[in-house]
Amino acid sequence: MIIIKTKDEIEKMRRSGQVVAEVLKLLEATARPGITTAALNATAVEECKKRNAIPLFLNQPHPRGGKPFQGAICASVNEEVVHGIPGNRVLHEGDIISIDFGVMLDGYAGDAAITVAIGEIDPKLKKLIQITEEALLKGIEQAKAGNRLGYVSNAIQTHAENHGFSVVRDFVGHGIGKSMWEDPPVPNYGRKNNGPILKEGMTLAIEPMLNQGTHQVSTLEDEWTVVTKDGLPSAHFEHSIVILDKGPEILTLR
Repeated sequence: MIIIKTKDEIEKMRRSGQVVAEVLKLLEATARPGITTAALNATAVEECKKRNAIPLFLNQPHPRGGKPFQGAICASVNEEVVHGIPGNRVLHEGDIISIDFGVMLDGYAGDAAITVAIGEIDPKLKKLIQITEEALLKGIEQAKAGNRLGYVSNAIQTHAENHGFSVVRDFVGHGIGKSMWEDPPVPNYGRKNNGPILKEGMTLAIEPMLNQGTHQVSTLEDEWTVVTKDGLPSAHFEHSIVILDKGPEILTLR
């Protein structure tokens, strides 16, 4: 069931989205050679405390009964696509890291992700990051009342593949609100005429994951970290948005 949000609910989601944006902006500035993913996670936890927000991912149950997620952020480095568990891994010059972060504030969720270059990186990685963020924005442009959801999905896939990148199929975006995951699923691929008709008051978390090589992925023994099957790099960007009569509004704009 797709939940249409009221004006009051949208305002609450603006506040949770702003917290997410502020913390991600700080993490982006903090991510540098020599820092660990655990240190980035600690920063996120501290910033949540300052803002009376609850880290959304921490202790999330595993979908197949494994251990709950142990992190306030997902910290996915290089070939890691999503759900990287923060720990003692040190970031090095030339790495890229995708940081996914969400909070619950006053009963409403905000969720976003960025991919950050660590120092100077290969031009191919710069292009991967650029096109992934562009693909997200292309998708958001199509999130208009009256369009089918497939317009969003198709815009993302088209932009990615036109620039030589593949789109991960195994993980998709989602509705968002009182829960981190609501209907509808938001694929990053597909045909324009697929999916529900978008309506004013719908709130979505749109999150393309683009790979330099194959779209195929696998999960590591920790049961959370998803990696590319060919070991090539991946990038991830996400925004929470609300569909209004004037068009989509990004709730997690940095």
